[in-house]
Amino acid sequence: MKVILMQDVKGTGVKGQIVNVTDGYARNFLIPKGVAIEATPTALNSLKAKTEALIHRKEMALEAAQKIAKRLSEIEIIISAKAGANGKLFGSVTAKDISEALLKNHRIEIDKRWIDLREGIKTVGTSEVSVWLHPQVSSLLKVTVEAK
Repeated sequence: MKVILMQDVKGTGVKGQIVNVTDGYARNFLIPKGVAIEATPTALNSLKAKTEALIHRKEMALEAAQKIAKRLSEIEIIISAKAGANGKLFGSVTAKDISEALLKNHRIEIDKRWIDLREGIKTVGTSEVSVWLHPQVSSLLKVTVEAK
């Protein structure tokens, strides 16, 4: 019997896959547990529509990420922080600070976890920070730290 899996099933297949299983396995386990549905023409059309919608959403997310990446590459963030005489900061500029500055000054909301800043910026000057917007899209952002 052909069924469409609604969840990953170890040894059988992954969610959304159409698999051939024995009639007993399908009728006694997969279908009653809600793990699979019978692969009728209606169910196949529904699966096809869901797959196309998912592909469309992924394409739209990629386009949006590319637009934001282009904007970020043209932006320079200026952050003021307390610094000593030798240019070392008292503390550091973190990904959270950069995210808040982007939102406040440029109205671009970027999650702090998307900003690739292994350690905070600890000196006065200009740095380039990588921002991950999508699995296929990243951008460099100029961050200038000025002494207060």
